[in-house]
Amino acid sequence: MSQTSQFLSGRRIAVTRAREQSPELAAKLAALGAEVVELPLITISKEIDLHVLADALGELGGYDWIVFTSANGVRYFLEEFYRVFDDVRSLGLLRFAAIGDTTAAAIREHHLKVESQPKEATAAALAEALIATGSLDSAKLLVITGNQNRDDLVINLEAAGAIVDRLQVYKTEQTDLAADPAAADFRAHGADAILFASSSAVQSFVDQAAALKLAKEAKRPLAGSIGPQTSETMKKVGMPIDFTAKSPSLDALVEALVKKLK
Repeated sequence: MSQTSQFLSGRRIAVTRAREQSPELAAKLAALGAEVVELPLITISKEIDLHVLADALGELGGYDWIVFTSANGVRYFLEEFYRVFDDVRSLGLLRFAAIGDTTAAAIREHHLKVESQPKEATAAALAEALIATGSLDSAKLLVITGNQNRDDLVINLEAAGAIVDRLQVYKTEQTDLAADPAAADFRAHGADAILFASSSAVQSFVDQAAALKLAKEAKRPLAGSIGPQTSETMKKVGMPIDFTAKSPSLDALVEALVKKLK
């Protein structure tokens, strides 16, 4: 066992990702010796207007760019694409843009090239990166989103002369943890740290404060953020940010956690 693994032995780390997405992060933490407390504050599921989807898939050849704002968007859009088409070459000469490392990795898993990705994983930075390509004047873009995506990206792209269609492919909802055994364990014992990987998880944590209120003797956890957008939400709700990942990825979040706990 490495020194890092020994160091995290016995540390309690709360993970707030959706239940279907938490295993990857939980496994990374467990491999380092941590005890993982899973608090699935949100659920993520496919939700697509089939008429809008049919229009978008029918016009794929007319788009210049497909812009992905999350790995969930990549997953659900390509599931539908492969349901209709049996060959990735049906994407033609489309160019792909990704908001951050995790999203870009999800695109590359399908052997597709990411041609635009900002250094900072924010909607504003993504718009700037696309504008910097010099290819947006009268270009047609398809932006793949969830139900909670803000309009900033689309507004900035349209201001740069692009024609933008938006396709929602998933929805994020809060999970009620009032009767969840893991939440009861968290209330009773607390944790050394709690990790937030999305703004929606932060908001759900705040909205469910009563269900997650720590007992007097419970350990108050340090709060970690995966990146700029999550940190922005944490600041808005008055939540302290004790550490932040250097880049918006699970590996960087774990690295920041280990550094902070040292």
